Amino acid sequence: MGIHWLKKDEELKDHSLWGKEHWGTEPPCTMYEKRPILDASGNEVEGLYSAWIILNNPAQYNSYTTQMVKGVIAGFQSASLDRSVVAVVFTAVGDRAFCTGGNTKEYAEYYAGKPNEYGEYMELFNGMVDSILMCKKPTICRVNGMRIAGGQEIGMACDTAISGDIAIFGQAGPRHGSAPDGGSSDFLPWFLSIEDAIWNCVSCELWSAYKMKRLGLISQIVPVIKEDGKFVRNPAVVTDKYIEDGEVVYGEFLKGEEGKKARGFLKTATTDFELLDSAVNNVMWKFTNLFPGCLIKTLDSVRAKKKFFWDMAKNYNRHWLAANMSTEAFLGFHAFNSKKITGEDVIDFVKYRQLIAQGKPIDEAFMEAVLPKPRE
Repeated sequence: MGIHWLKKDEELKDHSLWGKEHWGTEPPCTMYEKRPILDASGNEVEGLYSAWIILNNPAQYNSYTTQMVKGVIAGFQSASLDRSVVAVVFTAVGDRAFCTGGNTKEYAEYYAGKPNEYGEYMELFNGMVDSILMCKKPTICRVNGMRIAGGQEIGMACDTAISGDIAIFGQAGPRHGSAPDGGSSDFLPWFLSIEDAIWNCVSCELWSAYKMKRLGLISQIVPVIKEDGKFVRNPAVVTDKYIEDGEVVYGEFLKGEEGKKARGFLKTATTDFELLDSAVNNVMWKFTNLFPGCLIKTLDSVRAKKKFFWDMAKNYNRHWLAANMSTEAFLGFHAFNSKKITGEDVIDFVKYRQLIAQGKPIDEAFMEAVLPKPRE
């Protein structure tokens, strides 16, 4: 007896929950694009695409606003359910920054002092990280510049990272009134040694792409500076020595006059992302030539290790981050947001600790005493 298929409406169903209203083209916004998959010869493959989720706020180093967070969630959810999408590329506009985290202007001018509002925002942020970790397509972070603070966290949620060699990586939380609990305290110990993870989280130092490759945070690095028509490595980083005076120096920033000269060169250097895009395309072509079901099962099996600690901590971290908006985050974000007026982007930490040691309440007088003063 043959199998009789019931013929019903053959139109494909749309399973998306989020609509196109969350994307835009004018900054600050999140852009969503579908681009054809390219084969090994650079030819377009008919009917198969990569989904590009692009942070578009270059004037503020691609820091994400509340609306941009919604756009990222919508992007990953849409790409996840799009039958024609092979992989997702998460990147940003420009050559200065992939993302420097949450928009501190919005934090200072709207969320500071409003713990409930910030808690609701953090619910969206958690949803953004979830949307990356739960995407049913492989995810690539194309690091086109600074990947700092929350930018570091959403980048680490991706399956793999391919970086231009002028990118820098790091956290900003304890220096600017927060804690790296949007993923870094969960993810970094998987990538780095526990001591490197601790130091990266608390020191707020910025580390080069070469150092992060050496330590295991990112998969690939490619040059993005062109001089006289040729690609050259980032001259501000030690890339030709490994041990010097008993210390590992590969990937460390040059110091002294040599470092100053290199940083000056970088300010006016011409960037070209041809090699970065080629590396991204090569990885996508690799994904294209794998069984999609086996691929996503493999990725989810590995992602589960990151998700274990993320899922365990994300709700109580959300509550603490919300409560903190009335005290240290209030101070940290206001200090950072007023830098153009004061010339300083942090509070007086010594004064803060002295007042805490005296048992002073964190009231208006306390805040006035530790916040930077306007320049005369």
